Amino acid sequence: MNFVFLGQQGAGKGTFAQHLSEKKGLIQISAGDLLRAEVKAETNLGKKVKEIMNAGELVSDELIAEMIEKRIKEVKEKGFILDGYPRTLKQAELLEGIMQKLNLKIDAAVNFTIGDATTIERLGGRRTCKNCNKVYHIKYLPPKITGKCDACGGELITRDDDKPEAIKKRLEAYKKQTKPLIDYYKEKGLLKEIDAEPKIEEIKPVFDKIIEEIENKKITG
Repeated sequence: MNFVFLGQQGAGKGTFAQHLSEKKGLIQISAGDLLRAEVKAETNLGKKVKEIMNAGELVSDELIAEMIEKRIKEVKEKGFILDGYPRTLKQAELLEGIMQKLNLKIDAAVNFTIGDATTIERLGGRRTCKNCNKVYHIKYLPPKITGKCDACGGELITRDDDKPEAIKKRLEAYKKQTKPLIDYYKEKGLLKEIDAEPKIEEIKPVFDKIIEEIENKKITG
């Protein structure tokens, strides 16, 4: 099965992608992680990306699509979850082209819905280890010692993009760019919506039921 996960920041896309990955053996694909991996591995693509980023420019949709295609080719036998990609209609159209080229299809686009206040609370409470990047939350996943990472003892910091003003800007960008994707996938009959406001433990059974229905439909249909 192949999925697209949508939803504004803090909706739990990554958490549910990890849960589904563990349950069904699907590969979680994050465009941001791919970018970092390509740069770290110093591939030709990575060198190109690093050059663009060092110049303070945005990586083009076409270049990101190239990375996504490369990764999909590697994992297509297992199935995948695109976590937070596509972000724009143009990216969705490029993805559609990739899927057709590889003779694959998206089985569902799952949209995790939450309000802006929840996003601000969830992201604003995140703390990241300066050394090993392990993520905590002051309310939902606090460290054993305040301000210190359980794993390596490093200092926990609030990332710049988790500060209130940055969160508001990210939400504005999401609403402008990503919300049209909901209509795009709805028109294709692929959209599934999940209220992600409750605790993860409460949402998981609803989420698992939707995945089961999609899987059964795929097997029988």
